Order: sequence, then structure tokens, then C-alpha cells
Amino acid sequence: MAIETEQGKDFIFRSKLPDIYIPKNLPLHAYCFQNLPDHASRPCLINAPTGKVYTYSDVDATARKVAAGLHRLGVRQGEVIMILLPNCPEFVFAFLGASHRGAVATAANPFFTPAEIAKQAKASKAKVLITQASYYEKVKELEEVKLVFVDTCPVAEADGVHVHFSELCEGDGEMDEVEIRADDVVALPYSSGTTGLPKGVMLTHKGLVTSIAQQVDGENPNLYYHPDDTILCVLPLFHIYSLNSVLLCGLRSKAAILLMPKFEINALLALIQKHRITVAPVVPPIVLAVAKSPDLANYDLSSIRLFKSGGAPLGKELEDTVRAKFPNARLGQGYGMTEAGPVLTMSLAFAKEPMHVKAGACGTVVRNAEMKIVDPETAQSLPRNQSGEICIRGDQIMKGYLNDKEATERTIDKDGWLHTGDIGYIDDDDELFIVDRLKELIKYKGFQVAPAELEALLLTHPNISDAAVVPMKDEAAGEVPVAFVVRSNSSIDTTQDEIKNFISKQVVFYKRINTVFFVDAIPKSPSGKILRKDLRAKLAAPAAASQ
Repeated sequence: MAIETEQGKDFIFRSKLPDIYIPKNLPLHAYCFQNLPDHASRPCLINAPTGKVYTYSDVDATARKVAAGLHRLGVRQGEVIMILLPNCPEFVFAFLGASHRGAVATAANPFFTPAEIAKQAKASKAKVLITQASYYEKVKELEEVKLVFVDTCPVAEADGVHVHFSELCEGDGEMDEVEIRADDVVALPYSSGTTGLPKGVMLTHKGLVTSIAQQVDGENPNLYYHPDDTILCVLPLFHIYSLNSVLLCGLRSKAAILLMPKFEINALLALIQKHRITVAPVVPPIVLAVAKSPDLANYDLSSIRLFKSGGAPLGKELEDTVRAKFPNARLGQGYGMTEAGPVLTMSLAFAKEPMHVKAGACGTVVRNAEMKIVDPETAQSLPRNQSGEICIRGDQIMKGYLNDKEATERTIDKDGWLHTGDIGYIDDDDELFIVDRLKELIKYKGFQVAPAELEALLLTHPNISDAAVVPMKDEAAGEVPVAFVVRSNSSIDTTQDEIKNFISKQVVFYKRINTVFFVDAIPKSPSGKILRKDLRAKLAAPAAASQ
């Protein structure tokens, strides 16, 4: 619903679901493991590579031991540990252990270069780095950072710097009680925000508890997880979408969480069948891989009841394809941003008492929060069905960027509104539709062209497995849309003219594709967002300019 402020100028949108009580003074770990005695023996984590199962009691006890181990290593309250791991039980133990210690966890992509890892470690002032032996060469030069390995690292042992994760887990987990305040930072993911270089996003105990509660608490949860669920965790835990909406929401709901260290389509399908996965949080590239898999019929995937996509917009055409292949599963999208805690909207198809949602919609704003759409030029709030910048306000948003007051003030205004840099509109049914990133809109002679719209159309072509659209400079038009296309394996003869004609038949003249570049893969972030800056760099290369 929308309400008007006292000034009569702002259009503010709230959830269709009623606000709920949120225990904002509980530390994150205490909130996630609340009522533990009732669920102590239930499966909590399942390690996909080994099949080993950890109960809720196991996970809680190990996290407490890790907290004491971090204390012995010299980690003090408010200090930072860095996690450089694929999805595995030790990632979970380390994150929860840091929470118990009153420390802060920052996680990085294991595929980062040594320079990228060092930059994040230095910026966050990490005291301890928890990783695995295969990444030793990437981290061995880090200064003033204690290295902890989850497996045996002979080279590190020879260098005299080896600490094994098992040493953190020794003892009974006893240590002096830590007084954790609601506004203390517990997680420090890195994000570029609406612009610029990656910055440390300070997420507090209160903020993450609020975000989780907005999704899974209440009599009619917006995201209905329950203790009999088995939730797929293939999305990387170093990304806030997986950390929050998969792991932490799963823990709060006392579900079982299957940890899969990397995505491979047939392995994924086999795990769904073997473990009777009921909830599959994914990103559009995985949705695309599932929808186009020729082996789909070889697996029993009937256990899936929720197919939840996030991280990047999922086009209506692709969503319709998945609905047809999984008729008994609820499918929908959520929309988030690291700085927003991260969830802003979520499909009500996931609710305990589900509501009808439109294909292509990103859901409605979460409970206990406010949303408005503002004109990027005038900053005036806009009514329904008018596109503008999406803004969110509530206790779930970040405390700010680490050591960057100026960037914080550019993102969160004096009234507490977080400006996302995303363009969208809210329709007559309170559903949010993403148009595109503010800075990614293509301007053709003043007309706005949304790359996401063209990408969704390209993916309907039977000979295209993936695609991305970016602007290219043009003397006459200012900018024109160009497409980077990945052809299906059997479609090597598909031509540029064929694809351009396919699109031109479906769009107005200024949205037509000017040029098609065939590539082996579309560069994407771990969350599934297209790395358009990498594609723009390709356009600047001589080979592209001469095509």
C-alpha cells in the first residue's frame, strides 16, 4: 500500500504483510539459534562433497569453540577476521564464531587475485585469515595477518606459519562473556555500491536480525522456510545474498542446509534428487542453466517447492520457461543490495499463505520497512507506475561504509533513505519491477533503452545460451545498444544479421541491436550480475572497434 506523508508530497510504499515484532537487542548468533534445545538434534549443515551431517547442537558448540580459539589467537572484540573459502562447514563455523566473539567477519571471493585479497585484508584491517591450502600462494605475502588453514598445508608448515582450523576448535568453548551491542558490526561484505571502487559495508547485529526477521519471522512469513526443509546452498557464502537469505534465514528456521562448494549443472541436479531439496535459492545464470539443461528429465526434481531467484533481474520469458518445467514449484524473485542489508523486496509467492505474483516482478517491499521511488533529476517521490530511483528505509540497512563518510552520505540521505542507484517502478498491486541500473541505461537520441529488456528477449532465441547488452558510443545517436552473445553449442552458424533481425521484429526502432559480438562467456559477479564494465572494456579494444 502507499501512504502520503504529512507534507502530502511523498509516496511511501509498505509491505502487504503486517509489521511484526523483531528482537533487535539479540546478537545475531543468539537470534539464529534461539530455542536451540527444541531443535538440537535436527540436521543443520550437510557437506555435499562428503555427505557429513552436522546437527544444530554440533554447529552451535563448534561456533563457541571457534570464538574461544579466535580469542586465544588474539582477536579482540570489534576486530576483523577474513574468510577466504568456498561453501563448506568451516565457513559457517568461522562466521558464527566471529559473531560469538564480538568480532567482525569479512569474506572474499577465493578466485580473487593476490592483489585483490591483499587490498581487502588491508582495508578491513583483518587480524586473521581463514582459508585452505590451495590458496596459500595467494595469501602468503599478507602482512600482520595470521593464517589459519582448514586443511593441511605442507608449504605453510615449512614456512612456519601454519595454524590448523582444528586448533581453533580445541577446548570447551569457554571464554569471558562478551557484551555485544545491537549497533555493533558483525559482517563486512565489500560492494561498489552505486558507483566507484569496492567499499566495506558495515552490517550490524540489529541490521541482520531485522533483515532475517523481515523474511522468515511472523505468523505468515514472507519467505516460508520450515524445519523439514532442506535448502540448497550453492550460491557462494562470501556473497550477502547467500549468507543472509540462505544460511542465516535457514538457521533461524531450523532447516537443513546443503553446502555445495561450486556449481556444476548435473551435480546440482543429482544433489537435488539425492537429498530431496525443497528450497532452491539461485541466480539467473543457474536458472538459465537449469532451464536449458538437456538432462533435466533424467532426474527426479519433484521435491522442490520453492525456486527463489535473486542477485540480478530475471526476465519474464525465462521465468515463464521455468514455471512450465516446474509446475508444482513456486517461483519468484527477490531484490536486494548489500548496503540494504540486503533484501528490499521479495515475492509473496514464497509466503506461508502465498499470493499471486506477476512474472518478472521482484516482489513487494519487505515488512517493517519503507520504500519510495524518486525522480533522479528532481529527487521528488513518484506515484505508482512511474520509473525512478528505488530508495529504502528501515533498521536493516547498513550502518555505513567503513572509513568512508563521504560515500556513506551520498548513499544514505539525512532522512535515512538509502539510495540504491537502481531504476524501477511499483505497479497498482504494490509489485516492484526493475528497469535497470541508473548508470546502465542506454541513451539513444534521448530515448532510454534498458539493457535488461533486450537481454530477456535475446535469451528467448533458441540458439543463444547467454547474452548481455551495453551501450556503444555513436556519433549520430550518442549511444546505441550492442549485444554480447554466447551461442549454444550446436548453433555455430547463427549469424549477427539473424540475431539483429530477431530483435528488430520485437522492439521499437531505437531499441534495435546495432552490433552483435560473439563471445565464449558473459562476465558476471558471484551474485549473477553482468559485469558491464568488462564488456565496455572489450568495446574499447581495437578488434571490437574494427568489427
